[in-house]
Amino acid sequence: MDLMFSLSWIDALALTGAMAVLAAVPSTSVMAVVARAASSGFGHGAAMALGVVAGDIVFIAIALVGLAVLVEWLGPVFVVIRIAAAVYLVVLAVQLWRSASRAASRSELARGGTALGSFSSGLMITLADQKAVFFYLGFLPAFVSLEQVTTPDAVALMVIALVAVGGVKLIYVAVADRVSQRLSGGGTGLIQRLAAVVLVLAAVVVVVRG
Repeated sequence: MDLMFSLSWIDALALTGAMAVLAAVPSTSVMAVVARAASSGFGHGAAMALGVVAGDIVFIAIALVGLAVLVEWLGPVFVVIRIAAAVYLVVLAVQLWRSASRAASRSELARGGTALGSFSSGLMITLADQKAVFFYLGFLPAFVSLEQVTTPDAVALMVIALVAVGGVKLIYVAVADRVSQRLSGGGTGLIQRLAAVVLVLAAVVVVVRG
């Protein structure tokens, strides 16, 4: 087993804890998944959270392969992704605001969207930030030698991201969903409008942070 893994179990636990803490820090992705869960329910929030994790996994893979130079060359691609992510978030915000005006329920909103759409928006939010790959290039070496990473190491790192980042985002989703359910009824329209404002703010952050 030692010959297969260069990542020790102690380093794996430390990495899991560090990634969980970083995932818990308020960010664009946290804003987006909370707004999505509060407005359309746990399923859509979870799908968006999974998309966020998928984006992290993509960047981890890029960091492991060492394509930092390629990422710089692909700068225009990141700009397009960032704009697309912001536009999609604004579209969701407009839908929420309009639905609040006609008193649409959360169940109607959930039926109006798709899990794939929620997943895609979460993925784009993460991929829109090209700085993330440089973060992982600087972050991962503290726990594992990128020059000695084996295939089992790579799989383990992606599972850690899924558990740590995904677990934290799901906690946010569950809390937002529960609070929204308790405030349902007369407060549904207010929740939807607040979620719309949060999504617009997330869109602005996605555009300006690049």
